[in-house]
Formats: sequence, C-alpha cells, structure tokens
Amino acid sequence: MTAPVRTRFCPSPTGTVHVGVMRAALFNWAYAKHTGGAFVFRIEDTDEARNTEESYRHLLDSLRWLGLEWDEGPEVGGPHGPYRQSERGEIYRDVLAKLVEAGHAYESFSTPEEVAARRVAAGQDPKQGYDGADRETTEAQKAAFRAEGRQPVLRLRMPDTDLSWDDLVRGEVTFAAGAVPDFVLARAGGQPLYPLVNPVDDALMGITDVLRGEDLLSSTPRQLALYSALTDVGLAQGAPRFGHLPLVMGEGNKKLSKRDPTSNLDLYRERGFLPEGLVNYLALLGWAIAEDRDVFSPAEMVEAFDVRRVSPNAARFDLKKAEAINATHLRALPVAEFVTRVTPYLADAGLVEATPTPEQQRVLDTIAPLAQERMVVLSEAVGLLGFLFRDQPEYDEAAVAKQLTGPDAVEVLDAATAALTALPDWTTEAIEAALRQALVEELGRKPRQAFGPVRVAISGRTVSPPLYESMELLGREASLARLAAAREVAAR
Repeated sequence: MTAPVRTRFCPSPTGTVHVGVMRAALFNWAYAKHTGGAFVFRIEDTDEARNTEESYRHLLDSLRWLGLEWDEGPEVGGPHGPYRQSERGEIYRDVLAKLVEAGHAYESFSTPEEVAARRVAAGQDPKQGYDGADRETTEAQKAAFRAEGRQPVLRLRMPDTDLSWDDLVRGEVTFAAGAVPDFVLARAGGQPLYPLVNPVDDALMGITDVLRGEDLLSSTPRQLALYSALTDVGLAQGAPRFGHLPLVMGEGNKKLSKRDPTSNLDLYRERGFLPEGLVNYLALLGWAIAEDRDVFSPAEMVEAFDVRRVSPNAARFDLKKAEAINATHLRALPVAEFVTRVTPYLADAGLVEATPTPEQQRVLDTIAPLAQERMVVLSEAVGLLGFLFRDQPEYDEAAVAKQLTGPDAVEVLDAATAALTALPDWTTEAIEAALRQALVEELGRKPRQAFGPVRVAISGRTVSPPLYESMELLGREASLARLAAAREVAAR
C-alpha cells in the first residue's frame, strides 16, 4: 500500500506575504486534499533577526482567509510537533550527533579564503566552492586547529554518485557526481542551518511530497543526499517525491520580487478581492482545470487537481486577469452574501454602521443586484455607492468638468427639475419616462448628452448604478436637492 500523501508549507515569518508563496501553499493544500492526505503547516523561524511574531500571526491569518486550513501545525497541533523550528533545537542537535557518529557529517575547519586559495593553486575557478579537503582531517590536525581558536562547521559528506529524481512537474532530473560540494549543516558553534532543518523536519513529520518553487531545484541534490544519510541512521524512510513549481514572473519577465507591490497578498485583500477569486487566479499560475475553462471554485480545484498536470513553464502574474476572475466570482455571489461581504468596506468608510440601520439595509438590499454587476472588487462599493448614503454626493472633478459646465448643462438640469417636480409617482419607471420626455423628446438631446449631467448631479460620478433606480432610492426631495446643487455648480 502507498502511504497517504502528506504535503507541507513551511514559510519564514518575515515581512509581507508573497502571492507566489501562497501559490505554493495552495498547490500543496490542493494536492493533499485531492488525494485524501494531510496538509502540514510549520514555521521556519530560526532567523531571529528577521522573524517577528506579527509576521507569524499574519501568516496564519492569511492562510485562513484564503481557506487553506491545515491538518497539522500551529494552533491545530498534531503528532509531530512542535511545528515551529525555534522550538526544535534539541531535535536538530540529536540528529547532528547521529550523523557525525555514523560518518555522514564531519567537522570542517577550512576558511572560505583557504578554500579559494586551494582552488586557485589547482588552476580551478574558486566559485566552485568547497573542495572536500577536510574530509580526512586527523584528530591531531583537529586538535591543532582548535588550539588556534578555530571552530569547525559541520558538513554533509556528499555521495560520489549521480543524484537523480523523477520530478512531479519536470520529469527526470539528474545532477552529476561531484556537481554539488559537501555543504554546511551547522555553523561553527553548532547552530543548525536551513539545509539541515528543512529535510529533517520533512523526514520526522513523514512528508511524502514536496511541492516548492523552481528556484529551489538546485538544492534538491543536497536534500536527497541528506535523506539517504537520515535513512541510514534510522530517521527517515527514503526521500519524498519532489515537484518544482514554475516561477511566478512580474513585469519585464523577471521573477516577481517581494519589493514589487503586486506581490503583496494584503493588497488584494484590502482592495476587496474575494478569497475564492484570488485562489482561483493563483491556481492558474501553473495549472489549469481544463483548456477552455478559467473560472472554478476551490472545491472544484481540489476535485480536479493533478500535480502531474502542473506546467514547468514560468507563469506571469497578470493583474487584469486576476481582476477579471475575481469579478466573475463576485457577480456569482448570492445577493445577500454580496451585501454581507461589501458592508465592512462601506462601514470602514463611514458610510453605514457596522450593523447597518434598517434604512441603510433597505438601500443596500435594493441596490446590491445592480451594483454587483458593475464591480470588480468589493472596495469599489465606496466610490460606486457612497452617494446613496451621503446628504450630497462627492463630485469627481473630471466628471464635473465633463458634464456640469456651461449653459447646456444648466438647460438639461432645469428641464429635468421641472419634469420631476411635477411627477405624481416617484418610481423608477415614472422617473425614466419623465426624463426621456423632457430631455430627449423636448430638448432634442442625445441620451448621452441628456442624462450625463443628471447622473453627475445625483451620484457625483460619470459611472454609477442605474440612474433611475438610484433616484427612486434617494427619494424625490433628495434627488431634487441634488439637481439644484448641481445647477449652481454648472452656472458658475
């Protein structure tokens, strides 16, 4: 029987959360869920200078916002804890001792300068790195080095054979014998390094599949060698399967940098992307549910996810496409759900109460189906719907310059005011009929010229929810007051 799939996500809690990192989390989560396996979340927080508790909490919150709940890890627990590297120091020290005792790791006293000098003396490029000179250092030589005050690092003895694996994304990959030098497992003084702790944690936590970025592919031979050593000392059961995900590229066909604002997950959350919309787009960065289909739910992704169908080709982050995907999800929301999700953005802007008043709720429920069709992200509701919750609209300067200047605008607003003042029934249908009669039939204006000044008078913008429905919601008194205020602006 094949062991159940166990994937992992192991970020460092530093700075902002990168969308490319979340893409890796998503693929690991979907693979585990698709196969009925487990998704393990652990924190690589041994870099005390850069890691912060705030970033740690933010990571947890970001995963939960995206819906990527973990089966084992912080605040969930599990049989392989602790799940923070900073709490696993004793484990790493014990592993190092076993590797040294078995001859897989050895003390290395050479300085970088000495290694480079030896390479040059041998007519080699010093960039080739460590040359293995300390492999056979005698106990007497070690004692002499210590007498000089030197402290050794610990290196893994790399095998003298090719290292190959069947990559889940890229197929067969081989590194020739000698291509990867013996690497450092622990600093002088014994502090374990990432090349040790990451595979050790994977081995002890029973991780079967590692999906990670293509930029880490060159470190895989080191991990395979370490897994072989860990297996030999009884701490692992062979190496996991590896799959190296395509890079996420930004502008200029360069890797999407953490310094690039579009890489920051918070940007999308604050703008009002739906988590399911962003998950959908992140999934498209290297995978597709079908050739002719771009929009799907997280549940549909889990159902269809096949890691062997992940593309090895770099994926470019396209903000416009991300927005289009999100807009499709937003428009598919049930109206009541849309209102629930948009309300916090309106409340944060001071337009409605955190729990809307009955009147605010009535306006929201009425306008929601009309606004939903015009929005890409939830934060757009502030500009699009704000006029419905203010005494007067906030005029957009460009809209005023375009629609509320000169005698033509005054004439349109006067005619609209006269027609609406005499209107017996204040309904959407009656408002539309009255304005069309007064502005199109009697003034002879084209619809764009006729209704543009009225729209800006009512909403302050050239783009708004449907005009007549908005005026019915505002009521006769408020609508006429806005027409009068706009006339004063147009007459200046």
